[in-house]
Amino acid sequence: MSQPRPSGSVCPLCGKPRAHAYRPFCSKRCAELDLGRWLKGGYVIPGRDSDDDGAGTAVPPADPAND
Repeated sequence: MSQPRPSGSVCPLCGKPRAHAYRPFCSKRCAELDLGRWLKGGYVIPGRDSDDDGAGTAVPPADPAND
């Protein structure tokens, strides 16, 4: 009977056992697939809507001549 593996010991993309050389992935292929997702914008951190970006509300920098 085999013991269950902890969830952190498998590749996050395909679920195969991790390889030390490519951790946290199992292979170069999975590592490159993940990189491609990052580069193509597949992973996005949620933010505010673009029409609510605060444009025009920035404070101008202080003038060092007035100090």
